[in-house]
Amino acid sequence: MKFSGLSRSAKNRLGRKAVSTTAIAAATIVTAPLAAQDTAAAPAAEESDEIVVTSLRRSETLQDTPAAVTAFDSQAIQNAGIERPADFIALTSNVTLVETQNAGNAFVIIRGITQNRNSEPSVAVIVDGVQQVNPAQFNQDLFDIEQIEVLKGPQGGLYGRNAIGGAIIINTKQPTDEFAGNFTAGIDNGFGYFLRGGISGPLAENVKFRIAGSWYDTNGFIPNTFLGEDADPVQDFSLRGNLLIEATDQLTFDLRASVNQLRTQGLYYNIVGDVNTIAPVRVNNPGQNDRDIYNVALKIEYAGDNAVFTSVSSYDTLSEILTGDAFDFLPIEESFFFNLFEGIFGAGNGFDLTQSQYLNVKAFSQEVRLASPEDSGRFNWMVGGYLIDTTRFISTGNTIDTGNGALPVFRSPSTNPLNPQFSFLSDGQENFAWALFANAGYEFSDQLRVDASLRYDRDRRRQTTLTPQGFLPNVPGVPQAQSGEVRTATFDDWQPKITLTYEPTPDLTIYGGYSRGFRSGGFNQTGVGAESVNAGIVGVGDLFLAETADTFEVGAKAQVGPVRLAAAAYTTKSENSYFFVFLAQSSTQNLGNIPETRINGFEVEASAELFPDFDVNAALGVTDSEIEDFPDASVIGNEAPQISRYTLNLGAQYAGPVSDNVDALLRIDYRRLGRTFWEPFNTTSRDPVDVVDARAGLTFGGISVTAFAANLFDETYNAEFSPGGFVFRARPARYGVEVGYKF
Repeated sequence: MKFSGLSRSAKNRLGRKAVSTTAIAAATIVTAPLAAQDTAAAPAAEESDEIVVTSLRRSETLQDTPAAVTAFDSQAIQNAGIERPADFIALTSNVTLVETQNAGNAFVIIRGITQNRNSEPSVAVIVDGVQQVNPAQFNQDLFDIEQIEVLKGPQGGLYGRNAIGGAIIINTKQPTDEFAGNFTAGIDNGFGYFLRGGISGPLAENVKFRIAGSWYDTNGFIPNTFLGEDADPVQDFSLRGNLLIEATDQLTFDLRASVNQLRTQGLYYNIVGDVNTIAPVRVNNPGQNDRDIYNVALKIEYAGDNAVFTSVSSYDTLSEILTGDAFDFLPIEESFFFNLFEGIFGAGNGFDLTQSQYLNVKAFSQEVRLASPEDSGRFNWMVGGYLIDTTRFISTGNTIDTGNGALPVFRSPSTNPLNPQFSFLSDGQENFAWALFANAGYEFSDQLRVDASLRYDRDRRRQTTLTPQGFLPNVPGVPQAQSGEVRTATFDDWQPKITLTYEPTPDLTIYGGYSRGFRSGGFNQTGVGAESVNAGIVGVGDLFLAETADTFEVGAKAQVGPVRLAAAAYTTKSENSYFFVFLAQSSTQNLGNIPETRINGFEVEASAELFPDFDVNAALGVTDSEIEDFPDASVIGNEAPQISRYTLNLGAQYAGPVSDNVDALLRIDYRRLGRTFWEPFNTTSRDPVDVVDARAGLTFGGISVTAFAANLFDETYNAEFSPGGFVFRARPARYGVEVGYKF
């Protein structure tokens, strides 16, 4: 690990730590369970194990970073078997992930700031310096990754758009000066196999490349007892390329492109009265969930003597089609609608419904920054601007299930007699957002520092109703929407952040401050407001409001002998957080607002190297939420939806030699998720969930052989509950073996 670019005080502290007998593993896992350990770490007196993070827009050691940051370096990613976002989130206190019926819907909940369908994300996700523009991009396989950082708490002043809950920074491995690569192949009990790896090297003088990819193919893990096959088969292909041109000592061009193509099934819900009820999947349509993501980005950096100029340009496209059974997800003649319509139209005239949703998003984003050099001394600064132009189309609707499958419906209602259209809504959106920001930090001494940032975001949204007039809801007493109708709304806010840091000794960091996060509002599909009135649902309309979160936080990090400790406490006032409502009449997924919620919480984490190469950890995160304002007074005082009351992590790992030529890995991780309510009315809650993961392997001659088990004891639970009784099954035990090779 190199430390060029650290602040002067950080270098001084690091130098003192390098010869300290207490720096056994330093801050590598200060705030993460076994987060970044090296299987062959050098003695502390020769080389420090400090991990350097950049999540605060500057390079500094994890111990010195005045924020709650969980970091995983490449060795930790390999040891923990991190292959997708759920894996590193499961190792992070007070952060959870709700995975649901389609790949594009995976919701990050961080310190009580939630996310839901068709909403902006709760966290800014930055991959190689480029911010993801759509939440459906997040849930992809992770491969050839150098480092992952999870920054908790509102970071609007630093990252702006959607950093209301925090930021996730993912850095892939960089092109190398010499030819090198890695390759992993494995099998699992879903009768699946996977391949992933990357190669890198020089193309010409000052020109380097890296290509990485992954492939996963499995029959699935959750049986559909009606069809006699698994409900969740997956074929997932990803490819990423990187060309780095170092034109001069000061000027670099970093060109990247990536593709992800996913083919799986969806909408294998169950309808139950209690989220803790486990029912078999019995849909008569296997469904379809196809997602295609493409990205190309160019980063230009010029490092002058007095300032560094950075430009990041990105173009993204995403399309996803989702089909399958509709409510109540049962075979035709057992279904709710079949019996309802047979009761209305007479015996032999019943019919069931299928559903389809199509999403297409195209976005161009541009960020420019001018910043002080890394070695600028006690004062550092940054100014910049950001813009994003997004075009989005979405259609949802029901078709009649004639027993011929659930066929996809894209931009227009179905005219196929095998799937006659029953209901249909479609909208186009044109969104343009821009922001200006400035950050500054000053070290009064080696012990005292202040950091401040301010950002202004403005988001203009324009929605055009594309639904044919005959399909728009017509509710007595409510003005009917018109096809071709255009609605506009603008959301904006200031996002300040200030942090004071005090380090009385090299092994103790104390910090505290205030920050505000902002997340833009938006439009539900046209006609949703009328349907909500008709269904007697409050808080849901055609428009949902912007959310803000104001947080005060204090924290400390310390090392006492071989023990690393971290603690943080916070209080957040959230205005207009989201809750979710599904309207069966049109199969639309809609957002409502909770006017005010108070969230209080804390995290306490400890880890230690008890013996050479043997580490243990424990972490507890607690989140207490209370709804303080809502249109229905009976909801006030309830817990906010989707928030687990606590997370508990325990772990142990041995990663070191067992002979002169063989290294071993033995690792076990336990996580408990506390009780979770799913909607503001608190009508049902999921009991605590306990999950254990384990890995064991050997490495010799550049080859590694590792056995793995996720959800080792096959904990059975529902990953999600939605109003109306919709539950989505979590994946059962997955286990297998993989072989890796580095060259």
